[in-house]
Amino acid sequence: MRTFAKITFFYLTNKEMQKEYNFAVFCNDYRRDEIKPYIERIRRYAAENNCTVSEEPSSADGADFAVSLGGDGTFLRTALKVGSRGVPIIGVNMGRLGFLSDVMPGEIEKALDDVRNGQYIVEHHTVIQVVADGKVLSVSPYALNDVAVSKRDSASMISIRTFVNGEFLVNYQADGLIVSTPTGSTAYSLSNGGPIIVPQSGSLCITPVAPHSLNIRPIVVSDTSEIRMEVESRNHSFLVAVDGRSEKVSEGTVLTITRAPYTIGIVRRGPQRYFSTLREKLLWGADTRQR
Repeated sequence: MRTFAKITFFYLTNKEMQKEYNFAVFCNDYRRDEIKPYIERIRRYAAENNCTVSEEPSSADGADFAVSLGGDGTFLRTALKVGSRGVPIIGVNMGRLGFLSDVMPGEIEKALDDVRNGQYIVEHHTVIQVVADGKVLSVSPYALNDVAVSKRDSASMISIRTFVNGEFLVNYQADGLIVSTPTGSTAYSLSNGGPIIVPQSGSLCITPVAPHSLNIRPIVVSDTSEIRMEVESRNHSFLVAVDGRSEKVSEGTVLTITRAPYTIGIVRRGPQRYFSTLREKLLWGADTRQR
């Protein structure tokens, strides 16, 4: 095994290829009937290749690989289940965009073959964590994509006094504020005018949501930074969403966001194709004048 720039390359011996792997399979509960045939394909493959499958375990304990069957939402839930266990995730795209997953449903058996034969790499993606007044939230504090602070439905704008490494940055007057990882830079942050950040770049982006000032723009900081927020709201409360898992928080609560002590490993079956993924899935640079 060799590691370069947070990407791990695997080289397996014939003996290691014969190992009995345990695949933990996670799927979209709302599409279980549609996805069930694909789970059966994985079970059949496992039975034929001396492997085991656990479906929707409470965590990825004991698994060699986690398999995410669904869209990006399912992938984020799988990452939450994996947590700090270091289990790489194989993403099977059954959603609309599937930016995080690069295995198509018809390629499941081939992807599992590639994994068993050592023909894959693992990309290590940054995770961030948020604490409130030094305590964890009731939802999981860890996010692969982003942590977002926002006003409640009927509230007016909120005031978000923000510090980076203890230094005052700015007092955002806005509908919200997003702190995203490079992985999450193509999600909620991008839709609010944030930049696309290449994975493994060691950065975080702070992106305002509907700022009430024309001279407020997203800013990129090191992922070693500590970002602190003090929020004021006329409703005396606001929302914190951690990869979409929301919790109401009282005004005056101080939020602190830092890099988590672990990363999430994503299985890729070949060389990085990040820029081609941008072109294909986000239509990056698409121009009908060019043929």
